[in-house]
Amino acid sequence: MNVVVSVFVESIKDGEYSNRPPLKFRYARPTFLQLTSDDEVQVSADHIIRPIIVPRDITKLPWNSGYAEAINAGKSVRNEDQAATIRGHLYPSKTTSIKTEVQESIEVKVSPPEDTKPIENGPEIATETELNNLADGNDSAGLRNTSVPEDPKFTTPPSTPEPLRKTEIGHTIPWIYFALFDGHAGSGVAVAASSTLHEIVKAKLQEVADLLELPDDELNLMAKGSHERSSQPAGFQGFSNDRDVTVDSLIVGALESAFWEMDRLIANDKRQYTMTGGCTALVAVFMFGKLYVANAGDSRAVICRGTKTFPMSNDFTPETERNRIRKLGHLRPELLGGEFTHLEFVRRPARKDLGEKILYRDAFMSGWSYKSISMEDLKFPLIYGEGKRSRVLATIGVTRGFGDHDLKALNTDVDIKPFLSSEPEVKIFNLLEEELTDGDVLIMGTDGLWDVTTNEKAAEVVQKSLDHFPANDAQRYKYRYTSAAQDLVMHARGKLRDRNWRTADNKYATIDDISVFVIPLRPYKDEYCQLNAKKNPLRH
Repeated sequence: MNVVVSVFVESIKDGEYSNRPPLKFRYARPTFLQLTSDDEVQVSADHIIRPIIVPRDITKLPWNSGYAEAINAGKSVRNEDQAATIRGHLYPSKTTSIKTEVQESIEVKVSPPEDTKPIENGPEIATETELNNLADGNDSAGLRNTSVPEDPKFTTPPSTPEPLRKTEIGHTIPWIYFALFDGHAGSGVAVAASSTLHEIVKAKLQEVADLLELPDDELNLMAKGSHERSSQPAGFQGFSNDRDVTVDSLIVGALESAFWEMDRLIANDKRQYTMTGGCTALVAVFMFGKLYVANAGDSRAVICRGTKTFPMSNDFTPETERNRIRKLGHLRPELLGGEFTHLEFVRRPARKDLGEKILYRDAFMSGWSYKSISMEDLKFPLIYGEGKRSRVLATIGVTRGFGDHDLKALNTDVDIKPFLSSEPEVKIFNLLEEELTDGDVLIMGTDGLWDVTTNEKAAEVVQKSLDHFPANDAQRYKYRYTSAAQDLVMHARGKLRDRNWRTADNKYATIDDISVFVIPLRPYKDEYCQLNAKKNPLRH
């Protein structure tokens, strides 16, 4: 099938040429990859070759961060992973009570400029071969002809508006956002989340922008009603006296409420648009010299410092969330539709076991006890299977994320959505307290990477890749994180041997979609400290 026909068929499946509701968001790959035509998207979706796609113009990502992706081995027509990154600013409605010397002499109010937008007319993607050649010193593809400063450290990207660079001192709060979305049962929800979630996060952060300017001790006094009312931001309401309110808690709250609102928006949009499936969500936000990672699903974020790893998320699966899901089934038995049981047995009972005793545990138990088997116990278990093969209501292998509002358990009319959650777990890492090197990175990857790669192996692959780029060669050095992301995807994808994808040590490789960010931590810390030195604010 040629590309044109294939794209047309996919458009029909998405509802563009059918009687189904229209699409809200047209399918695309991440904006920073600049795959602007259907032909380019189709090439990236070759299930036989499974090309590793990386950005050619690395200035599309903050700090020359690395990104790479590869499609699955045929389990879905399209790559159902999505990714996004933006550099944004918040705008407090008033200045802080203590001003710098510069602020005292010049008090300028400006209209908030729009967030930096990616440059749309950049070069095309680099192929796997081109990047390998570059790592070996061969630049036949012309990758070096990119508009990147010679200094490998981060500088303000050329797409940043000039007025912003002149007025951001004392007027804006910068924040940087990376996100991965792993779609299932269709790409619609993942595309919607990648196109929308950052806007919701921005809105939630903007709501508390005035409070984010305050030090924790002053904020806590205000929250407990011990501060003069005249100094409180408009509309601020104090909390109960036994609650500690900090800047961290406000940012965490903004992320949590943004995830919840994203899921509600998808539920509403599904009533008027074609929006298939669901997706997990993994978000990293850099603010105030800290890293905030919000995870809802089985994608994973890990900080790697040399060969040492520091997990920044936990995998949420039916296996890890057995207790939460079974307790819900126990408290709300009507959700089981008379088809499933929340009880867990050491083995699934059969008719021949009626009247016999089998070890079991209820939702409120961590240990085991005996139970005489009745007909009720022969129902299908709420959590079926073990490990990576476990499924909620024998249907879905993820327990957190967005979408799936109309998903039913197989061969039943039982809704699965009540057992799925959009609540993220948020972890914080204070970069200002660490002595960072250029080898300290945050790896964000969908489960296509982690299904066959341990945290320790990922750190090993990254460090080995970084070692190939000497610091005294600035032209090549700036591509080190892109190369590291590519090597991670290569490790998980492996090579096709005897009709099977296998890793370098001849083990089964993943057949799932793979998406990976490799984000250096030191450039952000340096950038934040340099900005802070200019502003001389209350926060450090």
